[in-house]
Amino acid sequence: MFKGFNNVFTSNATAVGTIVAPISMYAAGLIRKDPKMQHTALLAGEAAADAEVVVTVLKEITRRERPASIPQHANFSDSWFENNGTSFPSGHTIVAFSVATIVARRYGNHRWVPFAAYGAAALVGFSRLSLSAHFLSDVFMGGALGYSIGRFTVLRQ
Repeated sequence: MFKGFNNVFTSNATAVGTIVAPISMYAAGLIRKDPKMQHTALLAGEAAADAEVVVTVLKEITRRERPASIPQHANFSDSWFENNGTSFPSGHTIVAFSVATIVARRYGNHRWVPFAAYGAAALVGFSRLSLSAHFLSDVFMGGALGYSIGRFTVLRQ
């Protein structure tokens, strides 16, 4: 149903996009001699790194199976604390929302920036659902944790 969307928003493409965004922003800040943009890029990088730490710890604790790895007529409620589970929370989504929050909060004076930043992060989260890589709760918590990391840990607002 979402074949075209899934061909664009692959796992690798969304991971690379969330890494390239802060790097590109920093490069643009250097070229434009814009210290605010450079600092925003560094904060976004810090948020992404913080998000990866949280994801690593939570995935190790919860070990939730991915939807695609559960047999078709199996019990989906018994997906926690499995040997190879790596579903909770969505790492792509937590990083995307942590970076989006930094950019949206720092450039919120431009009306379109928060819409573009959070819209891109939401597309990353939706891609994780459409690829059956995560449950809705994995993506929701990834978004909530990413927002919290960006706003309350990195920006301390």
